[in-house]
Amino acid sequence: MNLSDFLEKWGRTLLEAPLAAPARSDEPPELAEIRLAILDRVRADSYRAGGKKVFPFDRVHVFLRGIEASRSAAFSGKFFHQYLEREVRAALRDADCRFPETLSVAVETTPQFPKRGESWLLIETASREASPEPERSPARLAVVEGRATVAELPLDKARVNIGRAVDVYRAEGLFRRNDLAFAEDNEINSTVSREHAHITFDRKSGEYRLHNDRWYPLEGTAGGECSTWIVRDGMSQAVHRDARGTRLEDGDEIHFGRAVVRFRMG
Repeated sequence: MNLSDFLEKWGRTLLEAPLAAPARSDEPPELAEIRLAILDRVRADSYRAGGKKVFPFDRVHVFLRGIEASRSAAFSGKFFHQYLEREVRAALRDADCRFPETLSVAVETTPQFPKRGESWLLIETASREASPEPERSPARLAVVEGRATVAELPLDKARVNIGRAVDVYRAEGLFRRNDLAFAEDNEINSTVSREHAHITFDRKSGEYRLHNDRWYPLEGTAGGECSTWIVRDGMSQAVHRDARGTRLEDGDEIHFGRAVVRFRMG
């Protein structure tokens, strides 16, 4: 029985067999050889740490040489990959061996036959390289209207708070510290809330995002007003309370009540 016939006959019941289980009587010899080679490599690349076995790699790559085009589909199909991956995971669990949750198995075939002394089967283990974080462009806030603790604030923290007071207290004590505070007592600053807004940097997208933190309605309004908005290209855009926030662009004019700052990149 060849590999294609074997997979078709046994179907998903193959997923129930652990990698270390004895080969079935009708299992193709090449499949048994692949299973044993993977198991041997996984064992060889595991080590003990803190009294427990560890397999540190999250990728097992299987290279098969001398596989003609008519047979390569049986090896490169999604089911075969999933089968090998679940076999590896089952074997590691049975051995009480820790491994990455992202562990996967990839199979690559080539019709070229191995050179003299080379095996038709090669197993490699590796760790995926973490995707590099986007380079963080320097950004800053420049005060345009109102009197704040600083005229310009670099956005060099994961989160920057903006409000009227430097330290914000609630019944339980100090609740928050504002990096940009409109603390001076004047008409413009009085329109800024104690916990008015904050800016975060999204490492995945490389974006700065503005969040509205005002948690109570403005006095004299039925449903409360936004009190935080952006003026961009001559158009005003309200920034409402939500978890995602609003993406900032270079040159944005940000209004906190009647206080105004400009967002600058670079």
